Amino acid sequence: MAPRILVVDDNQELLTLLTQLFEDAGYEVVSASRGKQAVELARSKPPGVAVLDILLPDMMGYHLADALRKEQPELPLIFITGVFKGGKHALEARQKYGAAGYFEKPFEASKLLEAVQKLLPAEKKALAPSSLEEAFEVELDIDVEEDEGPQDAMELTGRIKVTGGDNLTAEIRGANLTATPLHKVAATQVRPPGPGRPPEPLPVGAGAPGNRRGDLKDNLPSLITAFYLSRETGELGIQKGKVKKVVYFERGTPVFALSNLLADRFGQFLVRVGKIKPDQLQDATAVAAASNRRTGDVLVERGLLKDTERLYYVGQQVKAIIYSLFAWEEGTYVMSFKEKASTESIKLDVHPANLIVRGIKKLYKPERLNRMLQVEDRLIPAVAPAYQLHEVELERWEAELLPKIDGNRTVAELMAYANRPEQVVYGFLVAMSSLGILEPHR
Repeated sequence: MAPRILVVDDNQELLTLLTQLFEDAGYEVVSASRGKQAVELARSKPPGVAVLDILLPDMMGYHLADALRKEQPELPLIFITGVFKGGKHALEARQKYGAAGYFEKPFEASKLLEAVQKLLPAEKKALAPSSLEEAFEVELDIDVEEDEGPQDAMELTGRIKVTGGDNLTAEIRGANLTATPLHKVAATQVRPPGPGRPPEPLPVGAGAPGNRRGDLKDNLPSLITAFYLSRETGELGIQKGKVKKVVYFERGTPVFALSNLLADRFGQFLVRVGKIKPDQLQDATAVAAASNRRTGDVLVERGLLKDTERLYYVGQQVKAIIYSLFAWEEGTYVMSFKEKASTESIKLDVHPANLIVRGIKKLYKPERLNRMLQVEDRLIPAVAPAYQLHEVELERWEAELLPKIDGNRTVAELMAYANRPEQVVYGFLVAMSSLGILEPHR
């Protein structure tokens, strides 16, 4: 029987990610997001180790530790925290509770796993060979023209920062880009499905072990944050209908993305930003197919794309794919731990916090913002923010508005103070809430 551990954290996406991590390592995981729930679960299913977040909605993690130790006096404890930082807190945890570990968010999940394994060894279970592609039906080699719904032009800043081999980092600056929606193209540009592929996507909950699934809803920022807080390397696959996109993470940072949507293909992206014309792409695509080469190579050969420009436009293409996911309000997701991101030769270099802020500002519609935040709501600074404020790039008016957010003013009053368009202020407030920097005042 697999050794059992208790994992408690009120960040549901992080809890899901950690649960998968431990289950893949051979543990039976009992998880909870509330202290009282954790006590009840531990009573019915006594764990061999407990991993506890210190700040929970209904009690402090230390109080939870006291309750658990009443039932199991020798229960090994590991604490994780996003607010009680600094050596003195770790020292106090070890002195009072004999804590076997103390991890400050963001932390390396692999180190947390090592700490648990030292206390409670487990034999890693043998999973059937699986990958995100198998589990999620991400047929990334098959283009689909499925409409993602009404689309707006996407504004992209001209700055792109990427990393390459040997840890080289380059910041490339160009003119701001506008990626327009893709107009209907000739069906001949769509590659047919390969033989033997199942035509329909798997339902949520199906698929190979070692993957975690769920409904997307409004939790894309939380999913990105879960990778960031655990410093995990892996993949986040998201599907809506036949459209599938995958974001690759390396040590908690999104670095690359792929899509099976025709509009997201590199050649089509060049058309959307006005770099080449549709007929030039169609001709280059035909030549590439006949000679079994990449379309980008043909475009360079014909002088339509400079070889030095390719890195820049690939980076912008990846940004556009990730940003486009913020417009999705429905779909399914699956998380998987793999090292594929580490093998990519070109990687984005963008902080997750700024990616989330820009994605929300660019692609959340007014009705969605209004649903997530009401004019009569009041916000306060979060006690345990997922990101630090200095990590977020703020406009001057945003920095001036933040000190006014203290629970005394409604969203409507904050809008009046900011003196900016309603949607702009809504976007900023929802973005800060999605980062865990602001939270509702209850």
